[in-house]
Amino acid sequence: MREGIFVRIGVALALCALLAFGPAAFADDAKPLTAILMTARSDLPDPNFKDSVVLVTNNLGPGPLGLIVNRPTKMAVASLFPDIASLEGAQAKVYFGGPVHVHAVSFLFRAGEPPGQASAVLDGVYMSTNLELLRKLLAREEPMEGLRIFIGHSGWAPGQLEAEIARGDWKLEKAAPDAIFDAKP
Repeated sequence: MREGIFVRIGVALALCALLAFGPAAFADDAKPLTAILMTARSDLPDPNFKDSVVLVTNNLGPGPLGLIVNRPTKMAVASLFPDIASLEGAQAKVYFGGPVHVHAVSFLFRAGEPPGQASAVLDGVYMSTNLELLRKLLAREEPMEGLRIFIGHSGWAPGQLEAEIARGDWKLEKAAPDAIFDAKP
């Protein structure tokens, strides 16, 4: 039993090291790991993260930053942008990204080329808070294709996420675009 705990702690610490330092610390030719998906354990008592799947990145701030990708709100994207005709009647919802800065809007989107005013989180997936870029994406023929809009985000104090992982609060897996943009992530 104790051996299993030490193995889980070791795996958690290795993944946290990858998030903190990226594989550049291990090999020059490796691709940087910039994001993982964490699924909350089924009995997690924290109401902010109960039943959540969180995309966590290490390249957007001084510590791990995340977005809950499976919690749509009742707010329609069209209600945020009533002046954009292509959104009229669209059923797309704004997602709750987490309990930090709940009045701030950010978005994840797919793009073939790295756009300005955005940071890469995965190959072909970018995050931004730039309103001009968001309006440009929303002006496309299929505005919500490969686009998720979030209010708030998730963040952890130094050592907090590592402790939660070691405690078994989160199941970790490699992040993939389909898991983020799927109708039911």
